[in-house]
Amino acid sequence: MKVLVTGHNGYIGAVLTPMLQRAGHDVTGLDTYYFEACTFGPATRDVPALRTDLRDVRPSALRGFDAVVHLGALSNDPLSNLNPALTFDINHAASVRLAQAAKEAGVPRWVFASSCSLYGVAGDALLTEDAAFHPITPYGESKVRVEQDVRLLADDAFSPVFLRNATAYGVSPRLRADVVVNNLVAHAVTSGDVRVESDGTPWRPLVHVEDIARAVIAVLAAPRAAVHNEAFNVGRNEDNLRVSTIADLVAAGVPGSVVRYAPGGGPDPRCYRVDCTKLMRAVPSFEPQWTVERGIAELCDAMHTAGVRRGMTIPDAFFRIRYIQHLLATGRLDQALRWRSDEQRKHNVHAGDDR
Repeated sequence: MKVLVTGHNGYIGAVLTPMLQRAGHDVTGLDTYYFEACTFGPATRDVPALRTDLRDVRPSALRGFDAVVHLGALSNDPLSNLNPALTFDINHAASVRLAQAAKEAGVPRWVFASSCSLYGVAGDALLTEDAAFHPITPYGESKVRVEQDVRLLADDAFSPVFLRNATAYGVSPRLRADVVVNNLVAHAVTSGDVRVESDGTPWRPLVHVEDIARAVIAVLAAPRAAVHNEAFNVGRNEDNLRVSTIADLVAAGVPGSVVRYAPGGGPDPRCYRVDCTKLMRAVPSFEPQWTVERGIAELCDAMHTAGVRRGMTIPDAFFRIRYIQHLLATGRLDQALRWRSDEQRKHNVHAGDDR
């Protein structure tokens, strides 16, 4: 298939793109390249790509593709909280326009990277895809709105699929240290402390970034009737873990580290467990390969190989909100999170702009 991947230069996209190629697909990327400089490990070769803001995509850019895989978004709760209006503009409105443009361009399949965060506050129940939505952040709410709006576009010629990914972990050329497993491992390696900011009681469903890619590849190859306009939780039921359990696994996997709870840390209201069996029933070719324990070992090894050692500081490049704030503070992005031209940056510095 000829596949366009939005956000191909991000955390998931940098893993998905070469896996799609190895599966035989012809891949083109589309990205704003906010995190182009945030490379972890050896540099990777980029695929042919459109350097385009998601808000500016037109149907003409999508003609000739067999599928669009939509990963592009302001990802995770802290970044989405930075400017909720922008989050809805990019994550919701631009995503719906992308789907409309794909439909107009004759793209038959549209795969959306949704999130289990749309379940929000759910307690101990094991949630299927029919569970109620209770998002508590702009990020989670944006995922709900996209699913609801794009579902209405489905017809005989346009087939959307919604992959509600569990919390991702694992090594990527665009590593993130602001997702729970990666964060705990990074702190354990650099400080010896597995730092838990809550009381450890919330549930988190987890999925390795490569298994997210496997889910995308599986639904692209699946018969239309098996996935048309359906939502699927993506992960393994065994990897619904309390944060305290994740911390204990990290301490066991990173030699010399110990779990430490932040003083006064209370329960995080985000708490949900998800049932991931629907996707495996509908698309038997999807077989997750990773366990959390293996992922922790992979992260630890990759950090040591990259020269990350005790006493080092985790770079801001691996925290999405910190790096966006850096781009804003240096005038490379304007307040709408659009790239400035060199002339605009020079003008702003000359004028005493203190962004």
